[in-house]
Amino acid sequence: MNTDYLLTIGMLIGLFSIPAMLSAYADLRPPRFSMAAFILAMALMAYAYASHPGGYDAADIPNVVVSVIADIIK
Repeated sequence: MNTDYLLTIGMLIGLFSIPAMLSAYADLRPPRFSMAAFILAMALMAYAYASHPGGYDAADIPNVVVSVIADIIK
């Protein structure tokens, strides 16, 4: 799988897991699933960064996400 897809999927999972963690803490529940999702997101992004030749720069990330979305729509 393309590392751009892995980075985008990891960022999307991480984005959705943060509100779930906050909700669990607010309701005094343990954030088991949301923390597991966050760890999965971090692992996906770390693997994508390590597998991509030369790594990713911070300025490249918006272009990567837009290109993945454009590739899915196309």
